[in-house]
Amino acid sequence: MMPHEDACCTASGDRTKNEHYEPLILERVPEEGGQSCQVVLSRYFREHCSCSPQKIKSKILGFVPILRWLPQYQLRDWLLGDVMSGLIVGILLVPQSIAYSLLAGQDPIYGLYTSFFSSIIYTLLGTSKHISVGIFGVLCLLVGQVVDRELAVAGYLVDGGVGGNGSANLRGSNNSMVEACDRSCYAITVGATVTFIAGVYQVLMAIFQVGFVSVYLSNSLLSGFATGASLTILTSQVKYMLGLKITRPQGWFTFFKTWFSLLANLGKSNLCDLITSLVCLLLLLPTKELNDHYKAKLKAPIPFELFVVIIATLASHFGRFNEDYGSDVAGEIPTGFLPPQLPAWSLIPSVAMDAFSIALVGFAITVSLSEMFAKKHGYRVDANQEMYAIGFCNILPSFFRCFTTSAALTKTLVKESTGCQTQVSGLVSAVVLLLVLLVIAPLFYSLQKCVLAVIIVVNLRGALRKFADVPSMWHTNRIDAAIWLITMATSALINTELGLLVGILVSAFSVLGRTQRAQAQELGRTSDRDHYEVLSAYSGLHAHSGVAVFRYPAPIYYANQSLFKKSLYRCAGLDPVKEKSRRIKFEKKLKRQNTEPELPCKEDGEGTASITLSLDQKPLRNLVLDCSAVFFLDSAGVNALKEVHSDYAELGVAVVLAQCNTAVLDALHRGGYFSEKKGEDDRLTFFTIADAVHHLQRAFVPNGTC
Repeated sequence: MMPHEDACCTASGDRTKNEHYEPLILERVPEEGGQSCQVVLSRYFREHCSCSPQKIKSKILGFVPILRWLPQYQLRDWLLGDVMSGLIVGILLVPQSIAYSLLAGQDPIYGLYTSFFSSIIYTLLGTSKHISVGIFGVLCLLVGQVVDRELAVAGYLVDGGVGGNGSANLRGSNNSMVEACDRSCYAITVGATVTFIAGVYQVLMAIFQVGFVSVYLSNSLLSGFATGASLTILTSQVKYMLGLKITRPQGWFTFFKTWFSLLANLGKSNLCDLITSLVCLLLLLPTKELNDHYKAKLKAPIPFELFVVIIATLASHFGRFNEDYGSDVAGEIPTGFLPPQLPAWSLIPSVAMDAFSIALVGFAITVSLSEMFAKKHGYRVDANQEMYAIGFCNILPSFFRCFTTSAALTKTLVKESTGCQTQVSGLVSAVVLLLVLLVIAPLFYSLQKCVLAVIIVVNLRGALRKFADVPSMWHTNRIDAAIWLITMATSALINTELGLLVGILVSAFSVLGRTQRAQAQELGRTSDRDHYEVLSAYSGLHAHSGVAVFRYPAPIYYANQSLFKKSLYRCAGLDPVKEKSRRIKFEKKLKRQNTEPELPCKEDGEGTASITLSLDQKPLRNLVLDCSAVFFLDSAGVNALKEVHSDYAELGVAVVLAQCNTAVLDALHRGGYFSEKKGEDDRLTFFTIADAVHHLQRAFVPNGTC
């Protein structure tokens, strides 16, 4: 009993010492309220719908940023860098635009159209000075999957040609008439319709200012998705490298289906395509590595891809690879532009969901890249305006038979490293592409598709290298590494779009799971000041004999309110619900024996008797709950705090709150935690833990009644 008596004496000494202690009291600033909806609405419309010349000018300059920065263009300092980077990126875009058209299931000319229009539109509407907007491999894959699916539904053979007599009916033509359309025509109609809907989604997101959705797509999620999609892209290009004409599988588990088809038809490989692919790989892989290794010394990367395309085209043309060896070539690439056409409205219901995932990925990649390079070079980008820009980069080109675009990391890095200062470089790249479209495009007739496939595969090196970073990711943060692995595996092995959804869900549940794993922590006080930290984490901390301080490092809401109570009761060493049940059983037993309960009593200094409850030979203490880490409460959380207070109060244990933020205090008031009758409520809150401890030491609520 001696340690217990010493503890009580210590508590009594603290009470005498702090008898005149005054807690910190702050007065809340009254919120503006009491205004009618009519007043609020009239003020809103007055602020946002008023029209003045200055406001019109500001809106126009905000929507078309080139009007703001082009008049300030420093011709002497910036022009050379912009022209050089624009030329180099334009040269790189030529072979990549043709190659990625293959991935999207389109003819080569449409990839050139896409890069041309997106470069111009982003220059007008974008806020980033450095990113290169155009064809991106992951989006091409997603578009290509939709195109192949719709081709199969319409009766076309996916490996080329058409079913039946060489044509199929285009469902729901622009004039509500049924017109004949070959495979190429129908493929770009599907691709353009998907692109149009994706652009509409992005513009709607900009109108409703939901750019914040990008924060839910973490770096680990996007990286895992890109790597998984890269494996799918690699798998889809192997058939071109081998010269096999097999149908791309549809549905889930396409990775396994594709490899099964490849292995089953391996004996039918085209020897000419296989040799060409191996030669191009042997040329491109080391030269691309050299570019990466010496990128700090090179003023511009050497366009080895373009050299390979030119050499391969000449070899195929003069070697008659198509005629003599049956090698598949790009075919006729027309010059000039086709007249605009409207999307196929009847296709919208079947591609709407696919377009949403494409829109989300395209926006997330564009915003993340633009913010990354803006931070690096010390300027700001507007995420909402970026959404407008990328949305119109999809809507307007879709009328000219283009497919979905976004920012592309590889070309952006090239653009930045070659002296880019503004988006004038995008206009220079568009001029290079225009020259190809008007003059040079037909010269690529004999270019083998296997060469295009090799270009795509070689450009996947960066994404596939992420596998080497998995051990370091796991060491740094296991949750992020798990998100990366799950997203990657689902995207690659099951379904690309499902991988994005699974990644988002896993990320959300990982955040939810962290609130579920939170445990109450007992705090101790430093010896020389009123500062409290976790008792088990630091040495030299001391717990009060009469008051226990606990912290719960998570919000308290419907999903974890039960876990919060269990954790607190376990850490405090007493579960009041179990203790009340034990008492009821004990009283019933005494009644059956017709005896009075004899509980150990102890007199305090004034001669008043009080019961000392104990658990594991430790006396119960009054509780301070530090709410500094509780950043919000819902109604279930407020009710949980009420239950904690009332359950402990029945055992004579006082519970007070400390360091609640204003949102938590407002939730407590709205939830009825505090009594409306003045002076009748002991549910108190304090601004500091020290104030709460001093209050309980001074008040000394007894642990039970005799």
